[in-house]
Amino acid sequence: MQFTSFLEDGTLTVVLTGEIDHHCAKRYIQAIDAKVEAYTPAVCILDFSEVSFIDSSGVAVVINALRAMKRMGGRLLLTGIGSQPMKVFQAAGVDKIIEIKEVTV
Repeated sequence: MQFTSFLEDGTLTVVLTGEIDHHCAKRYIQAIDAKVEAYTPAVCILDFSEVSFIDSSGVAVVINALRAMKRMGGRLLLTGIGSQPMKVFQAAGVDKIIEIKEVTV
């Protein structure tokens, strides 16, 4: 598990990398929760441009980030989603409840 995050103008961007599966999902959830708690951003962007694979555990990471942002009245955006992760998000209905920007192929 590896990620980069930065805060700019009240927006927290978290750039996720590699494969998000049951081996690393819990750590991603904890790390994103800690960043949201520490910075209390108005918007959190999860950037998937460096993610090559997700399974249902990746969906859990996104749903937990959504819950954390809703608790503080903020919003969550997803960006840079490749074709395999997008298929998983669409199958789970994530694309219907969370705003998705700039999908990659």
